[in-house]
Amino acid sequence: MKTLCSDNLSSDSQHSDLAISGCSDSDGEVMYALDGEEMWYADFDKRVGVEPQPDFIDHMTYREGAYDAAVANQQICKSNLGNSRIGMKDIPLEQDPPSTFIIYPREDVDLDQKNTLLCHVSGFYPAPVSVSWTKNGRNVSEGTAINRPFPNKDGTFRQTARLDFVPKDGDFYSCSVHHPALKTPMTRIWDVERTQPGVGPSVFCGLGLLVGLVGVAVGTFFLIKGNECR
Repeated sequence: MKTLCSDNLSSDSQHSDLAISGCSDSDGEVMYALDGEEMWYADFDKRVGVEPQPDFIDHMTYREGAYDAAVANQQICKSNLGNSRIGMKDIPLEQDPPSTFIIYPREDVDLDQKNTLLCHVSGFYPAPVSVSWTKNGRNVSEGTAINRPFPNKDGTFRQTARLDFVPKDGDFYSCSVHHPALKTPMTRIWDVERTQPGVGPSVFCGLGLLVGLVGVAVGTFFLIKGNECR
């Protein structure tokens, strides 16, 4: 069982803040976000605060002591978790399976060029999901990662897993999502060969243009002949 508290502060302005504090018997989460982007979170394994902000924005630094405050919040959270277990003893646990599940490459696919496959999952509750990858039917763990669960406005969560890979003609990959609300994992397959641009559309466009030009030529011929017979 996990307890989760969130505080979403927004107004009629252009920005929205989000603060999340959650815990379970085995892990915990404290995170701050701005406009849907994670700005700071507590890494309780490394015992530090992390600011995963992209290079193209003005960096925001959170106050000193933010990590220590997160640790203190975890103690409060776990105390509340014990009280919640007593109060919700006979209440069934709500579980929602993912409603959105897609797999796609980050960049345009060029054979033998490094790329990243993204597996996006959304609409599930509770968090998190776990994701496994295969290449040509064999499990893959090297070059994989997954971000932390992020809340949607409806109270469900979303996560994105990634796999670094080099596309080879004929290779195929799969992404499988595991969640307590699923009796069996959900799986999507991505085929390298299928994503390559085909010659079919070009051939058909060329044939269509050729047929059109022939039609124009034949029509012009009969028009000239008709005028000569008058």
